[in-house]
Amino acid sequence: MLPMSLSSRLTHTFKRLGTPLLGATLVLSMSTVAKADDSSLVIRGSDGWLFPGWGSLTAVDAKGIDNSTALIKEARTELNKKGIQLQVVVLPDKTLFYQDKLPADKKLSPEVKQRYQLIMSKLKGAGISTFDDFALLNQLRNSGTDVFYRTDQHWTQPAADATAVASAELIKREVPNLAGSPGTGMVLGKELKERRFGDLAERFLTPDQQKQTGRDTFVVRRQEAAAGLLDSAPAPVHVTGHSMVQPYFGFPQKLSNSLDRPVSVNWKPGNVGPWIMLLEYLESADFKKNPPQVLVWQMFEPSYSYGPQATGFWDNASNMSDSAWRQRLHGALGR
Repeated sequence: MLPMSLSSRLTHTFKRLGTPLLGATLVLSMSTVAKADDSSLVIRGSDGWLFPGWGSLTAVDAKGIDNSTALIKEARTELNKKGIQLQVVVLPDKTLFYQDKLPADKKLSPEVKQRYQLIMSKLKGAGISTFDDFALLNQLRNSGTDVFYRTDQHWTQPAADATAVASAELIKREVPNLAGSPGTGMVLGKELKERRFGDLAERFLTPDQQKQTGRDTFVVRRQEAAAGLLDSAPAPVHVTGHSMVQPYFGFPQKLSNSLDRPVSVNWKPGNVGPWIMLLEYLESADFKKNPPQVLVWQMFEPSYSYGPQATGFWDNASNMSDSAWRQRLHGALGR
């Protein structure tokens, strides 16, 4: 089954878990392409492995990382005033796990290899709740389990599951008394397999290249019939992010199952960025009616340093100055 169109997905921005969704493809502007290491939208590695071609494999924006961390800290402080615990989940870059699959002329610099740990050190130094997802997924990868799909930019279900369990464990330590009743978590459905091209292959390879590369087997879970009963239950935990945390890949369902509580989620595909996604949730009627105890904010290592104003990376509607983002943040939280 091929992914649904982007327009049909945008109707699912805010929802309780219940309806399975298909994977999304990042839609990039031409200015984004110009910032990549070369003019290619996709890096073709060995054994059919594909990687996004719009991020640098050699440069690290340390100043941008510091700026983003400062903004996240400000959000954490304001949310804490409302009694909401912020947890930041930074997903590692695909290239870190499959450096041996990169072309000979595409190597990660020592700085990029350490970028994830730099981000972790900055978050922990700022007192922001997080965990080392790279270490977790690297352990999974070393055990022989893939953590990203070969022809897709998204993670596999085992990677999403492992991250969800780690997120749940941290939430239980930091917020031991979650609202709601035991038995209200998501019931995980049976696994299904779908044989198809990943988004990188589908969008950026020619038909002949697709034939040479081949399809991937995607493992997803069927929704249990009873899961819809959770839609009306207030969720003490909310997840906001991009297409990595959409229900198709299983993260919010596994988080709900591990916490044994309902979890709500808002996400969008494309080059919208995490900054606007947080604001859209905080400005929503859903947040005002049912503010969560815990807000899980998903970010992505390669774009962590971009900040709210990243012309050529975020679309025009998502792009804003740091001061504009701060103003909307404080406005949404009642300051």
